[in-house]
Amino acid sequence: MLLVAVMAAAIWFGGGVIGAPRKLRLILLGLLYLAVLGIQVTFPATHPLAVNTGGSAALWLLLGGAVVIFLAYRALIRMLRQRAEGRTAMPDSAKSTGTFTDTELNRYARHIVLREVGGAGQKALKHAHVLVIGAGGLGAPVLQYLAAAGVGTIGVIDDDRVENANLQRQVIHPDNAIGMPKVFSAQKAMQAQNPFVTVRPYHRRLTAEIADELVAEYDLVIDGCDNFETRYLVNAACVRAGVPLISGALSQWEGQLSVFDPARGAPCYQCIFDKAPAPHLAPSCAEAGVIGPLPGVVGAMMAVEAIKLITGAGTAARGQMVIYDALFGENRSIAVQRRAGCPTCGRAAES
Repeated sequence: MLLVAVMAAAIWFGGGVIGAPRKLRLILLGLLYLAVLGIQVTFPATHPLAVNTGGSAALWLLLGGAVVIFLAYRALIRMLRQRAEGRTAMPDSAKSTGTFTDTELNRYARHIVLREVGGAGQKALKHAHVLVIGAGGLGAPVLQYLAAAGVGTIGVIDDDRVENANLQRQVIHPDNAIGMPKVFSAQKAMQAQNPFVTVRPYHRRLTAEIADELVAEYDLVIDGCDNFETRYLVNAACVRAGVPLISGALSQWEGQLSVFDPARGAPCYQCIFDKAPAPHLAPSCAEAGVIGPLPGVVGAMMAVEAIKLITGAGTAARGQMVIYDALFGENRSIAVQRRAGCPTCGRAAES
């Protein structure tokens, strides 16, 4: 074994000293390996050559297997980097700027190998700006999955603080965050999970005075708030900015979501919900209750819609109201359309 190590060192380092090309030295090392393996296979175990070269073919087979695995892994990383940097064949319109570190390539490898996402889609995620309204039941899973997916800049606005009663379903917040503003608790969890994303926390309530300016800074808005006043406010700001809005809602065992995007032919939130219902018809989670995993299911679905919109994968839920009934394990989708008389996006609003 020592003899082989000396010969390998002589080939590699001696060749380097005399200026032999790296490829030639690698070929010579490969030939040396094959020669040693041949000795182990053809000579008796007691033969001096076999003894001096390790005494066992199994040892060399394991070493060769380890080298093959290492080279295959390195080739995979190189291929993923090339895809992510747009060196593989992609339409010019799908290309964007920016590069990934090896750590990012490993982290997002399952996205990059997806035909519908690929390197171009992952780069689009990296350069995307997404605003999430609320860091509570729906906001928690949305924020976690957007951060994990590598969305480059994520804004989150919420004026609440973490309470003990939140922890049954708002899994982004740990017990020791009770009393902390939700946006800072969420920021801490997201950056611990993925340090490659930028989180912008806004510990304040969304108001009409700031809505338009804030929404204009983002490519996509996700509404996970728990009150109708904010929903109508967000919807109107998104319509004015031409920004898609993913909105979700929960009640007891049932959740719903849709992509509101009148700039691309889909209805806006107010097309479907013209007026807020009477309080007794839409009780809050505190009043009516909600099963703990339900926000996770619906929030994850909202995050999937966001990724599809950013990457262009599949068909987004525009013109659909997707409803999930956890109690009976049912999914259904209802077609929805723009309303000409909508005060936010209809003809009256446009004139």
